[in-house]
Amino acid sequence: MRRVSIAFALVAAIPLSAGAEPITVNLQSSSNAGYNSTATTDWFTVDIGELALSGTNSSATFFFSGLRHGSDYTVGLNVSNATGLQNLRFELLDPLDSDDAFDAANPAYVPPGFTTSNNLDGFSFAQDSGLARSATFAGGSVFAVADEITHRGDILMFSGLNGAEEARVIFGLRDRIGRRGFLLRITADGGLDTTPNPEPASMLLLGTGLAGLVGVHRRRKLARCA
Repeated sequence: MRRVSIAFALVAAIPLSAGAEPITVNLQSSSNAGYNSTATTDWFTVDIGELALSGTNSSATFFFSGLRHGSDYTVGLNVSNATGLQNLRFELLDPLDSDDAFDAANPAYVPPGFTTSNNLDGFSFAQDSGLARSATFAGGSVFAVADEITHRGDILMFSGLNGAEEARVIFGLRDRIGRRGFLLRITADGGLDTTPNPEPASMLLLGTGLAGLVGVHRRRKLARCA
């Protein structure tokens, strides 16, 4: 009977634990962006869905709430852009609170009631958690560079998407205090990269030319010393 009682206790606890973690993800604002998806959650994962970004500096801002304190969440979304993605910038914006004296100056895009994130507010892209940070697209993948240990803000950058028309992005989120509402702002640079990349043959010619110049300089120096 004792085993049966324990089993019933565990079964009863499962829905309570699952129901104790309602996570909300809603689109709050957007500029040249399309979002017709609904975010889905499953324990410590959140899938935002499909976000279409159009042109340079197109952006979308999502409202998050309900993350458990000190827990690390894996967040994923599909990003598309008809003109070709190059760079993706993610930034966390925290609600006004007692630690805002450490915040950097608020850019114009920060909405009322929120500020840039600092290193003491407990929001981050789950730094040091080991969770994946990647943007995968046809032909390659890009890893992220983050600034989340200064008061300048919590910023995650994916650069070099090479004109991808769509990408699958994965990263982590953490609210150390928990149960707070905060914003995630996503910005895209939508133009194709027009900076020429030297081909291997061009690099070889450049190296040969430099070597020739060095040789001429040495010969002239020896001639002067003779």
